Amino acid sequence: MRIVIIGAGNAGKHLASRLSMERHDIVMIDRDADKLASVQAHVDVQTIQGEGTDPWVLEEAGISKTDLFVAVTNRDEVNILACALAHLVGVPMKVARVASGRHYEPDRNFDLKRLGIDLVVSQKEECAEEIFRILRMPGTTEAVDMLDQRALVVGIRVHMDSPMILQTLRQFPSQELIERIRFIAVLRGDEVMIPAGDTQFMIGDDVFLVGSPEDVEALLEWASPDHVNFQKIVIAGGGDLGLELARRLDGKEIPAVLIEKDIRRAEYCSQQLDRVTVLHGDALSPETLDAADVVRGTAFVAATGDDETNIMICLLGEKSGANFTIAQVAKPDYVPVIARLSLLDRAVSSHISMINAILHFVRGKNVKAAAILHRLPGELLEVALTSKTPWTGKAIRSLKLPPGLMIATVMRADVLLPANGNLQLAAGDRLVLFSLPKAVAKVEALFGE
Repeated sequence: MRIVIIGAGNAGKHLASRLSMERHDIVMIDRDADKLASVQAHVDVQTIQGEGTDPWVLEEAGISKTDLFVAVTNRDEVNILACALAHLVGVPMKVARVASGRHYEPDRNFDLKRLGIDLVVSQKEECAEEIFRILRMPGTTEAVDMLDQRALVVGIRVHMDSPMILQTLRQFPSQELIERIRFIAVLRGDEVMIPAGDTQFMIGDDVFLVGSPEDVEALLEWASPDHVNFQKIVIAGGGDLGLELARRLDGKEIPAVLIEKDIRRAEYCSQQLDRVTVLHGDALSPETLDAADVVRGTAFVAATGDDETNIMICLLGEKSGANFTIAQVAKPDYVPVIARLSLLDRAVSSHISMINAILHFVRGKNVKAAAILHRLPGELLEVALTSKTPWTGKAIRSLKLPPGLMIATVMRADVLLPANGNLQLAAGDRLVLFSLPKAVAKVEALFGE
């Protein structure tokens, strides 16, 4: 696939890095030569210096032969116009990153899809939604909705007091529940294992599973019996991400506090929120944390614009009494480092959140959604079966699945079905697949057309 990316900042660099691993033909355009040099030093891409809205530059990039056009500069107007120009020359798929809520919440007069833009994505919006999913499911380290929110993929950490220790799937007390939930992977250190019936869980394992929200919640209650819902949520940083997260919490029963050190921004946030308390202060100050009344049972989210500051804020929040900490980091490379050192409970990269929103455009027309987990190598893929799909009409046990690929769950007529070996797949079924990196190309071959 030929892909043109406008913008060589952090978002464009990480997107290019991800896609280049799959040997796509990638061209990156930016007006900053230093940024392009930095990308080219680490990623196998062609670079062109110039404006992404310059028709001459777009022609040099081979715009007429492009399959996917992604504009991710930090200027909304550039991204929108660049995609509109790509539409004029017939590029099949166009994605524009925007920051202004006025663009990704269109009314009937200003819907950007009328300009031919297939997806308008807000990096902060996607990240806020991801953090919100984690907060609504205490006890999880990751949470991803699939199949129109009928299936939930979560990651959980096996703690020293968990009844999962040394248990195997065959020994689980509720076999009826286990039959409805699919364990897709165990991350032990840097090793990824596909669990079998005799796999034993160890302290420190990150276990990933798929099921309906109700079944996942039931398993979490068993796996973490001492875990309780958060009593309070404190957000440090009232920028776009912090405010978007606060909006999702506004009106919920759980009390929330938003800390913002800029007085004008704090006043603006206060005007946008009804029930969330807005506190003017520096989250690195003990006095501010005292005023926020961080109590046991508090989830602490650091969402300022600086990675190192967010990490420090979370450490101070934990010292003040918070029992769950999440930091937003712009540098995706920080995520595994933070996890390995157990500095925080969770680190979330807004760039990964954005890539999750656009990845299915790369996978093919029968791939309806795709998601990258922050800590687990591989992808979650939501695919639709047609009458022409090779799997249609076959039982799961008879499929010759490539190594590293598994069917996690099946939805038929809005009902989740356990993906056991006897289930015969049918046209119209929607499947959630878990694929290790080595098997992604096989999925593209099966469902790309």
